[in-house]
Amino acid sequence: MAPLEKIRSWIDGRFNLNELLAPFKKKTVPRHRLTYWYFLGGITLFLFVIQVLTGILLLLYYRPGANEAFESVQYIMTQVQFGWLIRSIHSWSANLMIFTAFAHMFSVLFLKAYRKPRELTWLTGMILLFLVLGFGFSGYLLPWNTLAFFATKVGTEITGQVPIVGKPLMIFLRGGEDVTGATLTRFFGFHVAVLPGLATLLILIHLLLVQRLGISVPPKIQAEWLARPTSQREMKFFPNFMLRELMAWYVALGVLGALAAILPWDLGVKADPFVPAPAGIKPEWYFLFMFQTLKLIPSKVAGIDGEILGILSFGLVAFLWLLIPFFEREHPARTRQWIAGVALFALAYIAGMTIYGHFAQ
Repeated sequence: MAPLEKIRSWIDGRFNLNELLAPFKKKTVPRHRLTYWYFLGGITLFLFVIQVLTGILLLLYYRPGANEAFESVQYIMTQVQFGWLIRSIHSWSANLMIFTAFAHMFSVLFLKAYRKPRELTWLTGMILLFLVLGFGFSGYLLPWNTLAFFATKVGTEITGQVPIVGKPLMIFLRGGEDVTGATLTRFFGFHVAVLPGLATLLILIHLLLVQRLGISVPPKIQAEWLARPTSQREMKFFPNFMLRELMAWYVALGVLGALAAILPWDLGVKADPFVPAPAGIKPEWYFLFMFQTLKLIPSKVAGIDGEILGILSFGLVAFLWLLIPFFEREHPARTRQWIAGVALFALAYIAGMTIYGHFAQ
């Protein structure tokens, strides 16, 4: 018996690997011309793992204090061997993870994979998307540079505009009335403990639901299968689909490595709370469409503060977005067409406002 086979046999005798892997061997994945969209969820998970691994490495040197944070990141980038690369990978993978999470959400909408009985799969996925945005918002401040400081100040001020709960929520996020070292420490706790714990729990629930309910087949594909029967409707998850997923991860890793090496993430200038905010301060790209929308809303709309109206509108849209799977009632086909139209408009709006906000002064 070969050495590797002996090791496998020894492990199998203690953990019963065949029984543990049995569900994966039985699991199948629908096979059709849109199957490649199924890779997006796995790529997002892969980038999350990259975030965790690089984040652990950065934690070895990072110090979460207003007087030490910037210098510790500077030390990582200039003194630690390959520290600049690890930080760049961490930053770029965060942005790519947010991008693939959005892409995965829209692919689920256009493939109509939110349909019964997968309502909870959609809900857990959407909450994970909100957590991913929370990762981006909390992690942006940690280098304690000028752009991050003032972007966080603007972002938390917008939160403070929410009626009734806004002011207490802003104080909770900041750890006080202003953005200070307490804010940095609090965001650090969110970023490395609270959000990863919640995200890990939800990922497990999300994967369990996908395993239990399987992967949805778009209604149009199902209709084509009924019209033209074929035997090539599914493939085994392991090893067929898993090998394809690994290739998608390999491509994602290649893109990530190229971005990190060719366009290393800049550190900027250390934050100084006593200097005025730089002209044209903007949030990261994934919040830019909301930021630009709030800027375009008039100061008063029907006697209501425009910024408050915009924030409440975004909150209402997010709540209705969560309930999308529950809108199908008597006319599911017509409802799905309406949802697809709304999703297309939302995608065009987010992309358009992000591009406009990037070039706007």
